[in-house]
Amino acid sequence: MKPRHHGRRVALQALFEIDLAGHKPGPVLEERLTSEGLADQDETAIFARQLVVGVVGNKPRLDAIIARFAPEWPVDQIAIIDRNILRMALWELLADETPTRVVINEAVELAKVFGSDASPRFINGVLGAATRDANARSQLAKVSSDKASV
Repeated sequence: MKPRHHGRRVALQALFEIDLAGHKPGPVLEERLTSEGLADQDETAIFARQLVVGVVGNKPRLDAIIARFAPEWPVDQIAIIDRNILRMALWELLADETPTRVVINEAVELAKVFGSDASPRFINGVLGAATRDANARSQLAKVSSDKASV
């Protein structure tokens, strides 16, 4: 498995637990990294930390974007896994140098593995709409790319 893909999986699992149980991000992520056998300076671990810190630090802004492009679904009623895939992808679209197509493809792939049958289509639709909209791009521009440690 490629390091960044693996990092997204680890980050998603940590974000799911943080969102579901309300646990603190640092211990949750460290437990996930340990269970995956990842060293602190491993490229996968570094990327997973960036994703978790970025999403946790920008959750209100990310949720506002999700609410705009999934108006029929209040953010708190979107499946936890889908909500966190969207948050991660939206954060990565601006804070990272990954091409838009790659971010969307990775989000859809995560939805296929972890989400419901409807998740890939939902994720693709929300992210596609957000990336095509000029206002959303300006909202994404406000998302902090702070990559401090958890």
